[in-house]
Amino acid sequence: MKILANDGISDSGVEELRKSGFEVITTNVAQEQLENYINTNNVVGLLVRSATTVRKDLIDKCPSLKLIGRGGVGMDNIDVDYARSKGLHVINTPAASSHSVAELVFSHLFSCVRFLHDSNRNMPLEGDSNFKKLKKNYSKGTELKGKTLGIIGFGRIGQETAKIALGIGMNVKYYDKFIDSVSIELDFVQNQKVSFDLNSSDLDDVLNNSDFISLHVPAQKDYVIGKNEFEKMKSGAGIINTARGGVVNEEELLKYIENGHISFAALDTFENEPNPSIKVLMNPKISLTPHIGAATSEAQDRIGLELAEQISNLLK
Repeated sequence: MKILANDGISDSGVEELRKSGFEVITTNVAQEQLENYINTNNVVGLLVRSATTVRKDLIDKCPSLKLIGRGGVGMDNIDVDYARSKGLHVINTPAASSHSVAELVFSHLFSCVRFLHDSNRNMPLEGDSNFKKLKKNYSKGTELKGKTLGIIGFGRIGQETAKIALGIGMNVKYYDKFIDSVSIELDFVQNQKVSFDLNSSDLDDVLNNSDFISLHVPAQKDYVIGKNEFEKMKSGAGIINTARGGVVNEEELLKYIENGHISFAALDTFENEPNPSIKVLMNPKISLTPHIGAATSEAQDRIGLELAEQISNLLK
């Protein structure tokens, strides 16, 4: 049986699938050529990340497909319910990349509170001619310890983000429609553990009282953070979106950055992916990454192995 990993899969995942008797194809097939490729090669399993979409028409036109797998959490690029109604297995790897995304949140946070994202733009240009000026510009940083991180969406990734925040001495508030309370356990070296019991706050409380807001929600029909939500946020707050493009109104974000109400933003996902707004890309108060939340070698190994195990259990 042939598995097409169209957006790639780790070597460890390939090896496990081959051990189970599958033929793994890692050729990247263009979206418009997928139907023909799948049918010509009698592909039974299609694995994607965020680049490839699997909509109703592709599902209908590829009768050999038995399984669609998403390497990662969100499955908004797959018509999941329709595929399942047609008898296809649809799987993802919700736990494999959680820690990687959480670490990216803090990569952005540490960078923004010390202006590293802007300093790294300007030091190569002016470091040799305006060193003292740049030193003055970037000498008003803040510490994260003692500050409050508000987390919107408290699933696996939100909880991993909370662990890092608690570990460095931050306060954590969270809002989640479905999770009222959670016990968070931090694992340290030498088998040391510390537990924290957290309870959900209402959204206004999180917005009003957080120094930084981090989003961890699935794709939505409407904005999660728009004009009304920006108004409720603390003056000088920062916002981080490593969730999905379209959950933050980027036009309003730019307005609130320009008027100083929002001190910075960090974006890993964008409304118009893969062609983000040039105004967003050029704003010196926005830290930018190209949707790399799960893109660590450790996460990709975990994703590949988890996909391989699920595929073997479902198709063998």
